Amino acid sequence: MKELKLLLTLLLALVLFSSTALAADAAKPADPNPAAKKICETISLITGVAISPLMGVSGVGAWEWISAKTAQEKAALPWFANPWFWAPALLIVTACFLKDSGGLVLPPGMKKPFDAMEVVEHKISGLVATGAFVPIAASIFQVYKAGSAPEPSSMLHLSSLGFASISFSGLVGNAIMVPVAMAVFFIVFLASNAIQILILISPFGQVDAALKVMRTALIGTVAGTSAYGSWSGHPWIGAAWALFIIAFSYLIAGWSFRLSHFGLIFVWDFFTGRKLRFKPDAKENKLFLSRKLNQVPARTYGKLSRNEKGELVLNYRPWLVMPPRTLVLPAGKYETGRGVFYSEILHVENDAATTVILLPPRYLGHEEEVTKIYNFADTRDVGLRAAWAWFKSLFGGQPAAA
Repeated sequence: MKELKLLLTLLLALVLFSSTALAADAAKPADPNPAAKKICETISLITGVAISPLMGVSGVGAWEWISAKTAQEKAALPWFANPWFWAPALLIVTACFLKDSGGLVLPPGMKKPFDAMEVVEHKISGLVATGAFVPIAASIFQVYKAGSAPEPSSMLHLSSLGFASISFSGLVGNAIMVPVAMAVFFIVFLASNAIQILILISPFGQVDAALKVMRTALIGTVAGTSAYGSWSGHPWIGAAWALFIIAFSYLIAGWSFRLSHFGLIFVWDFFTGRKLRFKPDAKENKLFLSRKLNQVPARTYGKLSRNEKGELVLNYRPWLVMPPRTLVLPAGKYETGRGVFYSEILHVENDAATTVILLPPRYLGHEEEVTKIYNFADTRDVGLRAAWAWFKSLFGGQPAAA
């Protein structure tokens, strides 16, 4: 409820801001302060690149290289505008597009390894984009030599954005804006990465394609509103849309972070074959909560153990670094579910099994050990394993023993 009120407040503020700007534009010709225009464009740039870092960085780099007319201008461009970077990067983006297009007709099992590699690429390119766009944020302000006076046009006058008459320049402006730009990039990137994880765990190619189209279309709206704002003389239009995306990303940041961490752990276990060198601990083991319990959200990462009373408890830290908390799981009968891609811990009640815990892929092949460590009632097949056992039984085969 608090999040909804915050979002509505932000939307109202944006509407009022837009109305004020339109009224001002009607009274005088549009001639925004150059620094104000620059900060609006930079907000859109950072937001768009955070949604798809590799596409954004390579696209901006290619545009800057094409826009540079002379050899001197090209030599002065930042590293991400070098063809040796943006040309291979755009080829990777194209390959990902072709992979997603082909995924509509390919079985999920053939496409998922490439989706996992794209998750890794997305995280790496996010780190690269951080280094690329901090200088862009800092370029809003000029660093002046001691004793020199800045030109009025090179200063950021917040009064041109509707605030009191305040201006910053040089190192002071960089010290303020660079951390803000980093925080904004991180928040939006978390939401974008959550979409990438949803693509990875989705079993349907059509859903994968829809999610990818949605993310690409979102980038298009950011670029489109920013371009229209610059062309029409109202740069705040693109900034307002980018601020809405930033605010929404902030509201779902916790969900995005948990989903991103969930995907990171699963991809790491698969790529490194960790199950081959893993052995469950005799007292507590790291895993994920599968559903919301007692206000503790799904995909919370923690350690499962039994306390002095024999209760199953999950010890966890919000955001992985906050003060530790403890969740007591419901009492009752528990079993370990043996899956194909990952296993589960089930709460069994009246012959109905509910998934409570998701075990990372490192636990594959160790389900019997988990059952013994926590003194569960049994081990059973779940998901595709259960379906395969049922299918074999139709033709007289023996289902896998639980």
